[in-house]
Amino acid sequence: MSGQEDVPPIDFITFVLSLSAQALVHLGAAVPGGPAPELDLPLARHTIDILGILEAKTHGNLTGEEERILSQVLTDLRLRYVEATKKK
Repeated sequence: MSGQEDVPPIDFITFVLSLSAQALVHLGAAVPGGPAPELDLPLARHTIDILGILEAKTHGNLTGEEERILSQVLTDLRLRYVEATKKK
């Protein structure tokens, strides 16, 4: 299977970072080599809410690193979302 070496291992942190990247794209962040970003606040909010559900449902079941990354990602995305709603 060619290309499998380039795919990061699937774990909780990778999953969280993947959802975070998706939310950033919906918030208008540029993707290197991709098309011009489009702001899609409803999809950004939806993805941020999914991460919030993950935080609530996994409370007490994460490693310290997993908990820290999820918390930081959510804080960053929520702040960016608020900023994006002010610009619209």
